[in-house]
Amino acid sequence: MHDLKLQPHVTANGQPITAKLPCTLEEFLVAQKLLPRSVVVEHNGAAVAPSEFPQRQVQAGDRLEIVKIVAGG
Repeated sequence: MHDLKLQPHVTANGQPITAKLPCTLEEFLVAQKLLPRSVVVEHNGAAVAPSEFPQRQVQAGDRLEIVKIVAGG
């Protein structure tokens, strides 16, 4: 049995997600099968511009809110 507390994880949209950490926000999104250009992200309470995704570091214990952008008409 795996103990989630022993594995590096972040909390994304209220759910613990085990990930290869540390990594960039862009790497995290791609690993979650999300296109970086199709989401809006808040990292530890701060909005992140898409241009920052390749540089923004995600560490174990971080909190992310990820919202998919949906086009409609």
